[in-house]
Amino acid sequence: MALSSQAVEYDDLHPIDIVEDIAANQDWEFERIADDQISMSVEGQWRTYTVTLSWSDMDEMLRLICTFDMEPPEHRLGHLYAALNAVNEECWAGAFTYRGDKRLMAVQYGLTLAGRQVASPDQIDTMISAAVLSAERYYPAFQLVTWGERDLEPAMQVAIAEVHGHA
Repeated sequence: MALSSQAVEYDDLHPIDIVEDIAANQDWEFERIADDQISMSVEGQWRTYTVTLSWSDMDEMLRLICTFDMEPPEHRLGHLYAALNAVNEECWAGAFTYRGDKRLMAVQYGLTLAGRQVASPDQIDTMISAAVLSAERYYPAFQLVTWGERDLEPAMQVAIAEVHGHA
């Protein structure tokens, strides 16, 4: 059953309240960090992802950051950055960044809700799913170019082939 078809009126709820409801319905571990921020753990095939969503009244934006540990060998950082550029060219929603100081890969996405619009539970659920699916899709490519010391093109083909294989 779609989350938005439940008998709950979401128009008056804060976007983070909606995210909390989704996390509870999915049985994800979550922590309400503040009134406008929530963090949860989402189990994937390759990793457990930390997904944090924040609401900004000033920007009227719901921001998602999905992170996972990434500790590439120092001598392969240039290859990782090339992979990031290639992956970001393929992503329609959101973008990957590498935070070297924290040793984290992040998928970032912002949903603008200007004019006091309200995000539906399905929109937010799709936003979370898209970030985790992107992380799952490209994780092998990042690993291949860093730890596997493979060239970028074959590593990207693995990411593309996986999607075609699950259609």
